[in-house]
Amino acid sequence: MSDLRLESPAFEDGERIPEKYGYTEDDVNPPLHVENVPDGAVSLVLIVDDPDAMEPAGKIWDHWLVWDIDPDIGEIPEDWAADDATEGQNDYGEHGYGGPNPPDREHTYRFRLYALDATLDLPASTGKGDLEDEMMGQVLANARLEGTYAP
Repeated sequence: MSDLRLESPAFEDGERIPEKYGYTEDDVNPPLHVENVPDGAVSLVLIVDDPDAMEPAGKIWDHWLVWDIDPDIGEIPEDWAADDATEGQNDYGEHGYGGPNPPDREHTYRFRLYALDATLDLPASTGKGDLEDEMMGQVLANARLEGTYAP
């Protein structure tokens, strides 16, 4: 296993995500740094979700699903146009990033990065469950960054 790392210059792990990245604000993804991708990685997957949405929404809310990211990317810029990757549908019914929008209180958002030994070549209509199923047995390493956001 490598020491795959996912960081953001916009917020530290466990700290508050700046307001501009919220769904009702600028609704652009925060910049992300990817480090220590393991040798043999063929693609990366990024899943951003909100497990604290379980109570108000009845489910873990999916904010961003991206797969077949170039493992040499190094940086995912703010407001990234994922032209060389595939963005799935978030729980707002949109493709691409949908920022934090907690309806009730401060929520914690998970940015989870996975290095895979294959590409997935899945259609953009793929949901998180099917994406995770396809990743099974292909994950070389993973990393996590968390941030909070309040209404």
